Amino acid sequence: MNKYKTLIWVFVMCIALGMLESAVVIYLREIYYPEGFAFPLKIMHEKVIFTEFIRELATLVILFSIALISGKNFIQRFAFFIFSFGTWDIFYYIFLKLLINWPDSFMTWDVLFLIPVTWIGPVLCPIVVSLTMIFFAIAIIRRNETNYQVCVSKYSWWFIIIGSILIYLSFTWEYSSYLITSMGLKNLLYNTDPVKLNELVGNFIPGKFNWILFIAGEFIIIAGISLILTTKSRQK
Repeated sequence: MNKYKTLIWVFVMCIALGMLESAVVIYLREIYYPEGFAFPLKIMHEKVIFTEFIRELATLVILFSIALISGKNFIQRFAFFIFSFGTWDIFYYIFLKLLINWPDSFMTWDVLFLIPVTWIGPVLCPIVVSLTMIFFAIAIIRRNETNYQVCVSKYSWWFIIIGSILIYLSFTWEYSSYLITSMGLKNLLYNTDPVKLNELVGNFIPGKFNWILFIAGEFIIIAGISLILTTKSRQK
């Protein structure tokens, strides 16, 4: 199948996946936040938290599977993975807005992910990251449809990896710093008191997002993408 046709079907599948994701979140909010989602977070039952971890892992497995089926080599599979991830995430927010009129704005705070620790940030940030991933993926797939093979140097990968780490830190910085400051790193890692931890989670309200880390990470990733797209490709 032509890669553009594959891309269209992957796009449709990820829209459906975004709908399923939003449905689960709507159910959880009806149970735990009937008055409307807001921080501080409500304490969920351990089984619900564990199920959420498994659900997120299952979503990643689905996205990896889509990439493996769609691509013929590593770079193609990587492109389809980030395209799938970005499309799924954007339509997750689109469906939340259509179904429950949330978020109120692009600056509304949200819990973004739970693996390996809780990610928190304004809705604008995952949307920006997702758009970057989609653009990058389409650019790679488009070049692969020509008679040339996309070349990714080790320097490009370092740009992308370092930028991704900075963005990850921007999402986890405030929440992790809050827990470490409140409990101490050693206690948090080895002697976690569930009662104390639940109390801290129930009191946490995000206030200041680390925009410096986020913007730096985005610029570094874009630099890595630009390096890939401007590097002369070798003929297939």
